[in-house]
Amino acid sequence: MICTALTFADLAGWAEDDHQAAMDVFLQTSTALPDVDWAGLAAKCHDPRQFFETNFQPTLISDAASMLFTGYFEPELPGAMQSGGAFQYPIYAAPPNLVAGQPWLTRQQIEETDALAGHEIVWLANQVDRFFLHVQGSGRINLPDGRTIRVGYAARNGHPYVSIGAELVRRGLFSATQVSARTIRDWIAANPDHGQALLWTNSSYIFFREVTEVPATDGPIGTLGRSVTPLRSIAVDPAFTPLGLPVWIEKAGEIPMNRLMIAQDTGSAIKGAQRADIFFGTGDQAGESAGQTKDGGRMVVMMPREAA
Repeated sequence: MICTALTFADLAGWAEDDHQAAMDVFLQTSTALPDVDWAGLAAKCHDPRQFFETNFQPTLISDAASMLFTGYFEPELPGAMQSGGAFQYPIYAAPPNLVAGQPWLTRQQIEETDALAGHEIVWLANQVDRFFLHVQGSGRINLPDGRTIRVGYAARNGHPYVSIGAELVRRGLFSATQVSARTIRDWIAANPDHGQALLWTNSSYIFFREVTEVPATDGPIGTLGRSVTPLRSIAVDPAFTPLGLPVWIEKAGEIPMNRLMIAQDTGSAIKGAQRADIFFGTGDQAGESAGQTKDGGRMVVMMPREAA
């Protein structure tokens, strides 16, 4: 791991960003950073840009891997509280005999048996929707009676995450640049006999809980226990980027982005110093943007000056 101190002048587009928007999101989880009363410091500083420039040191943390930005979102799906009709695919609460850190049943074993009978939270109409709900870790479910419930991550089965997009590339069916959530959906729809087997190559399985503690207008809950914010929250690898810190991103691609984000979430596929998952929001449009994101660039961690 290599750490390189930068200046704010080295950050492309720094002066043009909305620093107040970043400040508002930062203060939601700043208590995750010990020893400093960040809210108190912010209250004394009426210029949010000056607040960041005074209290943080831009630091480029790098390892052997190249930067990769991906995106995630909160799906919004039809569902029902009881199975029937199209609603045949349950999502489950965690079983009582699950032990953190110890492998439980695989995805295939769970879906081929009744090991989780009685632990259903809600039923979905599409197995691919269910799979991508597992990948995203949270979602809103619209019920037939007009109600909406939100589900969020509760636990996992202890098996490593395997990218089914990478599996399609390994089989020679797509190139790395062709694979997206949309191409995966289309391939499974066109190859139903092989689609289920493809999903089972990812043995990792997510268990959920119904989320009632945040308003429906707020984003899903991240690792720090607060709602994440569209286009201001990122998931990072906490082995390199401490949660709660501001992170400047410079992202290339079809949706270029230079802005100050806050590290408020994690993900099983987010590993490395130059790796981040951008939260795009809720619903289909956010999902399209997230699914298109597989870009290079760089991320610069704002280290508290004393720590830096």
